[in-house]
Amino acid sequence: MAQLAVKIGGLELKNPVLTASGTFGYGEEFAPFIDLNRLGGYIIKGTTLNHREGNPYPRMVETPSGMLNAVGLQNKGVDYFIENIYPRIRHYESELIVNVSGARVEDYVETARRLAPLDGINAIEVNISCPNVKEGGMAFGTTTAGAAEVTKAIRAVYPKTLIVKLSPNVTSIADIAKAVEAEGADSVSLINTLMGMSIDVERRRPHLSTITGGLSGPAVRPVAVRMVWQTAKAVKIPVIGLGGIMNGRDAVEFMLAGARAIEIGTANFIDPAVTMKVIDYMDDYCSRHGISDINEIVGCI
Repeated sequence: MAQLAVKIGGLELKNPVLTASGTFGYGEEFAPFIDLNRLGGYIIKGTTLNHREGNPYPRMVETPSGMLNAVGLQNKGVDYFIENIYPRIRHYESELIVNVSGARVEDYVETARRLAPLDGINAIEVNISCPNVKEGGMAFGTTTAGAAEVTKAIRAVYPKTLIVKLSPNVTSIADIAKAVEAEGADSVSLINTLMGMSIDVERRRPHLSTITGGLSGPAVRPVAVRMVWQTAKAVKIPVIGLGGIMNGRDAVEFMLAGARAIEIGTANFIDPAVTMKVIDYMDDYCSRHGISDINEIVGCI
């Protein structure tokens, strides 16, 4: 068998397969279908400082080769996670990574500070696609200054592996990646969802209560692969690739473009066991191509 282990900052992942935030709950929901201990790691749904109800329904709609969502980071807050969820999942052997979100820099910082002491969680993934309320709703991750500000503030209080999740709704994602790298990010993950919209032509109104939402699924994959390729050439820190990965071939494509690890999102809704199949495919791919260590394929196009 090939060596599938990869390193992301201080994380030693047994394989490159992670699950994307918001598509895998707290992991335990998938325990009846897969062996969670086989995963390289999984990323906890978006966690905020305080309880959030999320957006009004309807907030999900299927689109050609994908889906739009506007769930709105529904969760019970970081303290609820620490007291009620964390004790139930800390025993898994895969790396647990918490996705952190906020509307103010101070929210991000305090959430990260409260997560830092948890010995079973060695990394956070910071979602900078959130609207910055102090800037009139512009997402932190759409400017180099905003992305750098959040990263610098979190780095000051969070000593473990810091992954920053980048928004694709920008002119140059490589510039955003370089900005967060300069402020101490250990890795970047990309892409988050693309902004999209769908209209019910019979009722003449948007399908989503929020009008627009985040597009995910195979429709976004070519955009995501391109952005991963551009970013991997621009930064020295590891890149985690995601966006429309539906099978093992898709996952390897991202690694060839420069991703050190990958995240699987929308595909979990279609096939709860997809992650296991991707791990098996990676091993088979390495065997067929005479590759002893999967790190050899990273960026080798």
